[in-house]
Amino acid sequence: MIERVALVTDFGVSGPYVGQMKLRLSALVPRIPVIDLVSDLAPFRPDLAAYLLPALTRDMPVGTLYVCVVDPGVGSERAALAVEADGDWYVGPDNGLLAVVAGCIEFGRVLRVDWRPDRLSDSFHGRDLFAPVAAMLCDGSLPPCTEISASGMVGSDWPDELPRVVYVDPYGNLVTGIQATSMDLGSIIRADGRELSYARTFSETTAGTAFWYVNAFGLVELAVNQGNAQFALGLDCGDPVERLA
Repeated sequence: MIERVALVTDFGVSGPYVGQMKLRLSALVPRIPVIDLVSDLAPFRPDLAAYLLPALTRDMPVGTLYVCVVDPGVGSERAALAVEADGDWYVGPDNGLLAVVAGCIEFGRVLRVDWRPDRLSDSFHGRDLFAPVAAMLCDGSLPPCTEISASGMVGSDWPDELPRVVYVDPYGNLVTGIQATSMDLGSIIRADGRELSYARTFSETTAGTAFWYVNAFGLVELAVNQGNAQFALGLDCGDPVERLA
């Protein structure tokens, strides 16, 4: 049973887009709370958001439907997907955004959504397509769909982790697509020519020190104690980092 809807987008923290999606969902399924989980993903980069998404949702309550919209191909022939994943649902475009999540499923299925509404704008499928599909799923119904193999999704052949910056938080900390479980705590991360050692937390370093740590999502994150790693290291979303032995 779906108990809540969470929005995951690159729409930004201002503007009408998140608000319109929440308003549409409030009309379609007024009993279901809608939470804006994150709206400042790297614009136009589903290839980066794909590696943040399963980390963001791994410790969240079961019974959540995630409406995921990082969709530079909106209005094209790219498919729409609904992914059932271990008690949760993910709805979004077939552009790689949901591929890493789908690869982690123990129990679930991948559906290509064949349904389209009578009115569908060319540029805002988050409001006009994905929100109504989410509402149908919240009501326990399934729109016309075709079940497909996860191997048929865009991005199904992508690696399990990504040694790049996938998200920059408001403090300037740099979240990478590297799974912390794959790291040795003695490893060094090289970023833009600088070598960063591990620290468990900020308080274990002096002010101004750049380091890497295991963030609350289980990913490797680069930070500067009481500073801004984005500025200090000169990195942004999509920039590579290197793991040294």
